[in-house]
Amino acid sequence: MLWTDFAPTRILGNREKKGNALMRLQGRVAIITGAAGGIGAAVARRFAAEGADLCLAGRRGCAAVAAELGQTGRRVIDVQTDVTDRTANQAMVTRALEVFGRVDILVTVAGVVSQGNAETLAEAEWDRVINVNLKGVFLSCQAVIPTMRAAGYGRIVNIGSLLAKNGGNPRPWIDRKEQERAGNVAYGAAKAGVHALTLFLAKELSADNITVNCVAPGPIASAMTVNLPDSFKSLLPVGRLGRPEEVADAVAYLAGEQAAFTTGEILDVNGGAWID
Repeated sequence: MLWTDFAPTRILGNREKKGNALMRLQGRVAIITGAAGGIGAAVARRFAAEGADLCLAGRRGCAAVAAELGQTGRRVIDVQTDVTDRTANQAMVTRALEVFGRVDILVTVAGVVSQGNAETLAEAEWDRVINVNLKGVFLSCQAVIPTMRAAGYGRIVNIGSLLAKNGGNPRPWIDRKEQERAGNVAYGAAKAGVHALTLFLAKELSADNITVNCVAPGPIASAMTVNLPDSFKSLLPVGRLGRPEEVADAVAYLAGEQAAFTTGEILDVNGGAWID
């Protein structure tokens, strides 16, 4: 089915409304990797609210989120997936096709966090982070390309990071201990690779009506950031950390029809911490 075959029953500025919710993803099928985490779960909830059926993927599964969203009336499946394994990614897509018959959207949230500066970072930690955060994104994207090309439609949204752009948050020229406490060179390098991958795929797939974009969050309120000092939060122009739901809003925009003319975009959601 081509995107031109898709005809919502009621159009309001290219969007269907149900109650107070925009139904921009009505009838679409989305795979979301890392859907058990804070940002992944927020994306899944937003997509369900906007009408999408969901394949939720995670290394240990996403049973709790799948059960929650199954109560909304959306069709939801939970697929245990190791994104670093090519066969597992292909099985994830195959399962979604078996259940839903199509895959319209891929959101690659799955990733691991890391700390360590360039001087002392262990090689094994570098390999672990690059393997999950960059190779995993590549393999997930690669797995959906054939079915999206065959359909003549697709939306891929990767999750990048502010740390791929700003060289990290520590200021070792002021206090070397900041680098020791909060250096994350492997994470930043992997996410920079995700940004580059997004640009390459956007050009490679544009002729097949497949857009490829990336959302680059800044510091988001989560278990990982709860111990950040107030002095760090005050450095953000908006004066607070972001919320997972705000990242999900940006992802939903890029996944919908209203972003059909947007591809190769790295969309910053960082409270003004980095402006380009």
